[in-house]
Amino acid sequence: MPYLKELRKFKRSIHKRFNPEIERFPKMPYPTIDVVYWRPPGSVNFGDELGRTIVSFMLARKGISIFDETSRSRRFLGVGSILDHAETDTVVWGSGRSGSKADRAHFFDRLDVRAVRGPRTRDFLLSKGFHVPEIFGDPALLLPTLTNNRFVCTREKDVVFVPNLNDYQEKVDFSRFPVPVLDPRQSWNKVITEILRHKLVLASSLHALVIADAWGIPARYVRLTEREHLFKYHDYYEGSGRTLGDFAHSAEEGLEMGGKELPVFDENPLLESFPYDIWLK
Repeated sequence: MPYLKELRKFKRSIHKRFNPEIERFPKMPYPTIDVVYWRPPGSVNFGDELGRTIVSFMLARKGISIFDETSRSRRFLGVGSILDHAETDTVVWGSGRSGSKADRAHFFDRLDVRAVRGPRTRDFLLSKGFHVPEIFGDPALLLPTLTNNRFVCTREKDVVFVPNLNDYQEKVDFSRFPVPVLDPRQSWNKVITEILRHKLVLASSLHALVIADAWGIPARYVRLTEREHLFKYHDYYEGSGRTLGDFAHSAEEGLEMGGKELPVFDENPLLESFPYDIWLK
């Protein structure tokens, strides 16, 4: 009914007003496919920056640019727990639900879903009546293939810890941490390069865990605070053929537990499900 559409528009406007960190790219004056991503105020988070990076790599495989004019504007969600920011007719490839927003905070009537991060996101969308193919995986798992051996896994150092941004907001004191800490508020390539220098990755950053998995480095989730919802971790691990299982609550416990088993992941379904058609129509 018309009043329901107006109500949804009003809710979306309020949602955007209080989420100024949600960006879209490339925002050109002609129709494009705009990639939605999250950026913390005045900073960056390497995992969220991977969204546009991976889309650019995927498009280059077909000689397409993210700046290409398209027949109509569309909203695209890729890397990250950004399903909460979908709108009607958004295209979804590999993103997931954060778990921190109530069901009623999802403002969309139709979605074009090609793949999702994991089965928990799929189950949520199925419960809403959407068609969701059983294709799982965080697109960051594709980076070894997409970067053409640019990054070398040297494992010359022992252990590194990569925090989630919420650890900084919760004032975790890293000055006394028992292992070196890698700040995720750096460029995506610098963080990946540094992760690949280590034999074991301890992290509360989800994408640090994904990068370690992608290159076959043992990794363990370490939960330092309760601010981040567990949904996305369960979703990612189940989407890569495992369960989250036991996780550490300190670096010391993470060292004792060691890394989890590596993912069971066939990259081909995720690669083949990329929606090139929305750029080429």
